[in-house]
Amino acid sequence: MLELLHEQLFQLALIAALLVGLCAPAVGTFIVQRRLSLLGDGIGHVALTGVALGFLTGSAPVLTAVIVSVAGAVAIELVRARGRTSGDVALALLFYGGIAGGVMLMGIAPGGSTAKLNSYLFGAIASVTTQDIWVIAGLAAAVIAVVAIFGRELFVLCQDEEMARASGLPVRFLSLLIAVTAALTVVVAMRVVGLLLVSALMVIPVATSQQLTRGFRTTMLLAMLFGVIASVGGLVASTYSTKVPPGAAIVLLALAGFVLALGVGRFVRRVRTQESTVSERRKLRVEEVA
Repeated sequence: MLELLHEQLFQLALIAALLVGLCAPAVGTFIVQRRLSLLGDGIGHVALTGVALGFLTGSAPVLTAVIVSVAGAVAIELVRARGRTSGDVALALLFYGGIAGGVMLMGIAPGGSTAKLNSYLFGAIASVTTQDIWVIAGLAAAVIAVVAIFGRELFVLCQDEEMARASGLPVRFLSLLIAVTAALTVVVAMRVVGLLLVSALMVIPVATSQQLTRGFRTTMLLAMLFGVIASVGGLVASTYSTKVPPGAAIVLLALAGFVLALGVGRFVRRVRTQESTVSERRKLRVEEVA
């Protein structure tokens, strides 16, 4: 492991894994709390169209992916909020339109082929360059800044939208902010875990943390820790075995953590229940004696 730290490719991949492991669960906490767990998948499919548009126009695929993802996220939030289309139908539109648009644009791009999309669909963390790191770091910083600045307002919105509106909070702006932040997170993570698996890194660490904690802030911090562990662990596993795809390894490690936390969480809750029952019985005995 120490020898790997001296290799530049591993250093770049490690930085990318750390950044994605931090920001994906941070945004995912709000998405899960708002019951929009599939939002990352939907935006990921739209980002595929953005990547293909980059190949078609000869521009940077990451830049076009950011533009298209943000536009798609804003559009779907407006459709969900204003129109009669329900949230799940709106996400389905993202799924189908994004995939179809990406494949179509890549097919008509000069020298384009669906094989070029594989590194974006399934991740290619080993091929991350210094330029990619700067882009990922910039987007990750924007995501973390949004969470740090608007965290309290977003928490109120995710808990109860009507209460947030009654409290005078800009509900429409905050809803759009969550959607845009999720879009940026998808683009940040697409080179690490791939567009098809990015939603897993936004949701699974949060679900894992929820098995062990109760408070919102504690859940988020623990989810970020789990995200980093899964990202770095998957990277190390793929480095020692070239047959192990890094994106899949990261997601499977996150799932293994969830299964482990599920058992630990049940045990902890059972112990707490027993302790609470014993405490109540002691209080009743003291009251009877008195």
